[in-house]
Order: sequence, then structure tokens, then C-alpha cells
Amino acid sequence: MASHVACTLFTLHFILFSYLCTITCGAFYEEETEAIAIKRIEKTTHLHFYFHDIVSGKNPTAIRIAGPDNYAFGGTMMADDPLTEGLEISSKAVGKAQGLYALASQNDICLLMVMNFAFTEGKYNGSSISILGRNQILNDVREMPIVGGSGLFRLAHGYALAHTVWFDKQGDATVEYNVYVSHY
Repeated sequence: MASHVACTLFTLHFILFSYLCTITCGAFYEEETEAIAIKRIEKTTHLHFYFHDIVSGKNPTAIRIAGPDNYAFGGTMMADDPLTEGLEISSKAVGKAQGLYALASQNDICLLMVMNFAFTEGKYNGSSISILGRNQILNDVREMPIVGGSGLFRLAHGYALAHTVWFDKQGDATVEYNVYVSHY
């Protein structure tokens, strides 16, 4: 009889303790989430810069890492391209475009862009945005999504507008970017 009472008390204690812990921990977690959500204010930042993709010469900033030699479907490039404040590559550097792009269409010239824009100047120094999307390079202006970021751009989303301002027969290019990034 005594063992039956002890077993019942133990079971009752276990059930009550588990229930109270769940309520306390759950309520604390919910209050914490609401407090954080109230303090966030989303803002949109417009960034303007130039992207310099250099595939020729002694010091290319983008190299082919996979696919056919003739820049056809499947050709994949790894890039560490400079981002500058002005049109000329000699203008003030504001960051690097680091990632890869690949010819992802058999029927037209379209790139898959997987790129981080890592900023090295001003208040955005140490912050980055991530682009993952389709770049139809023959279109005058292309829109690509921003899917995240770091530093001041943590939890970022938005879009980047790219416009090629210069391209040569070797494949080198300068692209103007207008980026609209929403972040907290």
C-alpha cells in the first residue's frame, strides 16, 4: 500500500512539475518575442555603386572554375570583383562582389548569380548583402533579389537593379548597381 501511494505521489509530482515548467518557459519565450518585435523599425537604404568584372589580363577578378571553355551553357565563374563609388575602376573602392555566376540557360544568355556584396567603407564597413537570382545580361536593366545580409543589413531583403555601362570583346564589364535594401 505504501509503495502504491509513493508511486502515485511521484507521478503526480512529475506531471505537475512538467506542466508548470512548460507554462513558465513558454510564457517567458512569448514575452521575449513580443518585446523584440515592438522595438524593430524597418528602413530602406538606397546604395549606388559600380561592379567591375575583369576576366582578361594578368590579374583577372573573375575566373572560370567549371564548364566549357567558350562561355556557353554551364560555364561557371568565381569572382572577387571590386565595387567602386564611381564609374572608373580607379575611383574609391567601397567593397567587393564575392561569389559565383554561371550561364544557366540553354536558349538565351542568362546568368545565375550567387553573390555577396561585402562593403569596406563608411558606415557599412563590415556589412554585406546577398544576391541570389537570375541576371538576363542582354536586358538593359535587370532586377535581382536580395535574400539576406549581415552586419547593418542583418535580415535584409530587397532588390538590386543592374545596368551594364561598358563591355568589351574579351568579356570585361562595368555594371552600375542601384540597390534598394530593407533592413532593421
